[in-house]
Amino acid sequence: MQIQASADIQSSQHIVAQVSNLNKSFAGKVALNNLNLSIEANQVVAVLGANGAGKTTLINILLGRLQADDGEISVLGQPAGSLIAKRQTGAMLQVANLPETLKIKEHIQLFQSYYPKPMDYQKVMDYAGLQDLQQRYSRKLSGGEKQRLLFALSICGNPKLLFLDEPSVGMDVEARQGLWQAIRDLKNQGTAIVLTTHYLQEAESLADQIVLLKNGEIIKRGNNDDFRASVSHKLIRFASKLASTHFANLPAVAMVSQSGKYISLQSTNANQTLQALLTLAPGIEDLTVQGAGLEEAFLHLNQNKQAVNLQTAVGA
Repeated sequence: MQIQASADIQSSQHIVAQVSNLNKSFAGKVALNNLNLSIEANQVVAVLGANGAGKTTLINILLGRLQADDGEISVLGQPAGSLIAKRQTGAMLQVANLPETLKIKEHIQLFQSYYPKPMDYQKVMDYAGLQDLQQRYSRKLSGGEKQRLLFALSICGNPKLLFLDEPSVGMDVEARQGLWQAIRDLKNQGTAIVLTTHYLQEAESLADQIVLLKNGEIIKRGNNDDFRASVSHKLIRFASKLASTHFANLPAVAMVSQSGKYISLQSTNANQTLQALLTLAPGIEDLTVQGAGLEEAFLHLNQNKQAVNLQTAVGA
């Protein structure tokens, strides 16, 4: 009993944000229903869900931009939206607008001035990969470059809690990998990070804990292995000139999807499906068989419940 009590105390000391029995509705429509969640230091929490699942509402409540109907909310030991909490929180949101008449260097220096203990300027630049763009005006930035600037601004205050909403949208592969490494470095230095993304590989690569929302409720939480374990299917992927509909009735196939010439089959019995597949279409190419990943687990957990809008990103 003493060991368990000690572990509970230690865990509570590392909790950066927490919501208990959180409820929120809009015009009678439930957005969050009795939600409970803890966010700890040194951890990336990916909050996933289809559009309308409650992700944005949850983030806005934690940021103090929305008031909950009821429930308990604590951010860094303070009420959400309080000045003390704001000074220790960073946020990269899709709704952000930037003055176009400032250079990148000026943007960052301005944001640093808002905080009592800002992150070192050069460190911000290194994390965001903006060393060669310091003198460029924000109006001349590409979509990916603007994302890197928004990330830089979100960490200017050296936050203990960082919210990242679709952070790698518009980035090329090199910039995305640099961002991911920066997120890992910040986590290893103690920052608690809340990530919302439709790019499931991003969550799979970064998240220590994944929270899946549907209709304002958490339907599953755990790490990558926990999510994969919820799916017993194998993923069979191949290139074919035939349409995906030709493979829907193969034995043991639970789901069929297509991306260009590549077709993916989720199978409950890979051997049985493969035998029938090779008989039906002996000319297929690039055949691979692998265990289910986060995307397959996500689709599996949501099937028969609602359509899912999530999609994998195409590398630039």
